[in-house]
Amino acid sequence: MAAYCVMAWVHGRVQGVGFRYSTQFEAKRLGVTGYARNLDDGSVEVLACGEQDAVEALITWLKAGGPRSARVESVLTEPHHPQREWTNFGIRY
Repeated sequence: MAAYCVMAWVHGRVQGVGFRYSTQFEAKRLGVTGYARNLDDGSVEVLACGEQDAVEALITWLKAGGPRSARVESVLTEPHHPQREWTNFGIRY
């Protein structure tokens, strides 16, 4: 069975505050694979794949503001069909 995947773009004060690392910790806790990476526009891109309930829990966590030091203004999401299977949740540079 293919994993459920969502691509999310998180906007606000989300760079330089440990956002990617906190997202990685939460994703691993939930058993979600994929990645988080900073984008040039100051947002963070998150690819989340796994059981639908776990992916939705991560997206809910992102929308709730992520780590304390961050200030999330918006989270845009869309379904995603990756070209490869992810085996862990990494931080991309």
